Amino acid sequence: MKPSDLALALVVVVVWGLNFVVIKAGVAEVPPLLLGALRFLAAALPAVAFFRAPRLPLRFYLAYGMTIAVGQFAFLFTAIHIGMPSGLASLVLQSQAFFTMLFAAVCLKESWRGSQLAGLVLAAGGLALIGSAHGTSMPLAGFLMTLAAAVSWGIGNIVSRGLAKHGPVNLLAFMVWASLVPPLPFLALSLLIEGPEAIVSALAGFSLRSGLAVLYLAWAATLLGYGLWSHLMSRYPANQVAPFPLLVPLVGLTAGWLVYDEALLPVHFAGGGLLMLGLVVNLFGHRLLARMRQRA
Repeated sequence: MKPSDLALALVVVVVWGLNFVVIKAGVAEVPPLLLGALRFLAAALPAVAFFRAPRLPLRFYLAYGMTIAVGQFAFLFTAIHIGMPSGLASLVLQSQAFFTMLFAAVCLKESWRGSQLAGLVLAAGGLALIGSAHGTSMPLAGFLMTLAAAVSWGIGNIVSRGLAKHGPVNLLAFMVWASLVPPLPFLALSLLIEGPEAIVSALAGFSLRSGLAVLYLAWAATLLGYGLWSHLMSRYPANQVAPFPLLVPLVGLTAGWLVYDEALLPVHFAGGGLLMLGLVVNLFGHRLLARMRQRA
């Protein structure tokens, strides 16, 4: 990978890692479901004026918007709003890789390698350890909602797999146009769950801090992050680019500690270590075994 592209990959890692402390800042002043509506409205407008919508069936836009956008971020924003530490959320959310694997096996009939099963067992043990530490440092509901966000992301990844059947797709353009889907469902959920009074109060007292949080989530985490990611995925093999998100929790945990003084318990470190080890085994285990067999 060229040094300039390596630098872009690290920019993506930092932008996505800081995303979690920004979410925590946003939900401190804006109800989480309303924040979701504002995020994707800002991501879609005015960007749709600069991108041509990829020629795809409408069902792809709807399915992607309702899973990766509405499902994932409704749960994630609410989890952080009710007390899930932002750094820990960045770690637990990485379990989406294993939910993607499970859904791919069921929906796409993909087979599993031994290294993937080993990674799944390690990650499940890590999640169990993290979940066992619920209490004052982490509400159980927040942990479960973060897992639900990971499940939604995993379902959305299966939707994304279907895009390949329609030839090369400009993923950034698709993301921009798919961002038109979430605002109305988010607003409907906000009206139903958070109530019109909370919405009016949040909009009436909308501060610079809230505005910057929305713009960061929309323009940095969504457009810049996914734009650079799409650029890298189009230039390099997936196995060269895919490992970089493993660094996102490192940034998220560090930012949560620096900004909000979020201290992890030993059981969080142990569980996080198992989860990340599971991800590494899932990603690299097959190739490492193949090399060892060649040397033998």
